[in-house]
Amino acid sequence: MKIGVIGAGNMGYPMLCGAVKTFGGENVCFTCMGEAEKARATATGAVYRPDNAELATASDIVVLAIKPYVYDTVLAEIQGKLKEGAIVITVAAGITISYIKEALGGQIKVVRVMPNTPAMVGEGMSAVTFDEAAVFTAEERSAIGSFFDSFGSYVELPESLQDAAIPASGSSSAFVYVFIEAMADAAVLCGIPRETAYKMTAQTVLGAAKMVLETGEHPGKLKDNVCTPGGTTIAGIRALEENGFRSAVMEACIATFDKVKSMKK
Repeated sequence: MKIGVIGAGNMGYPMLCGAVKTFGGENVCFTCMGEAEKARATATGAVYRPDNAELATASDIVVLAIKPYVYDTVLAEIQGKLKEGAIVITVAAGITISYIKEALGGQIKVVRVMPNTPAMVGEGMSAVTFDEAAVFTAEERSAIGSFFDSFGSYVELPESLQDAAIPASGSSSAFVYVFIEAMADAAVLCGIPRETAYKMTAQTVLGAAKMVLETGEHPGKLKDNVCTPGGTTIAGIRALEENGFRSAVMEACIATFDKVKSMKK
């Protein structure tokens, strides 16, 4: 199976690495903008193609790892160039399966995915929707699942929940970075050197996330386990509640959700 990745930026590059891992470099090709991106992507073992139309012609699966605002241009370039029954994986907020099928025509199959940037370190979270109107073979589903597993984890969602995946995982890594930065700033204020503060807080977030995933315990229960009666942690929890921490996080997620709805095509 041949796979082509259009775009090798912050999202396209880890997906390209995953494609090479899954399908082998000789079966993966890519296009990108910029010489630095080209050099980095070529080092993965994937084959560079000079234009998107040539990539589409050579690929059984085409990954559109590009920004929403360039979709119309790229779709026009590959329209009529895809193999019959080709699979198109779309990686953009607000771009629907029906929009892709209408733009490209033919008997293509579409997979809509919303990954996130931790894919860069193999810890991405992807929300995946398979085109309900298309028939995917067991081999195709297995290959696509292995591809998404290669740069993290994934869950399957109906397309009606893809907008909700943006605040749940797509954009929320940025919120976590702000949280880490804020905790590190407090650690620095208390006297811990900056780089040490970042290491301590980032590892704490990583460890806490693994506790949720691996123990199966409710996050509230895990929080309770840390809160000694009359202790330091519960004092900090009270301060978070007094300053609207939960509400601020929820409002950030709702703002993200509202924005993606306004971008929908």
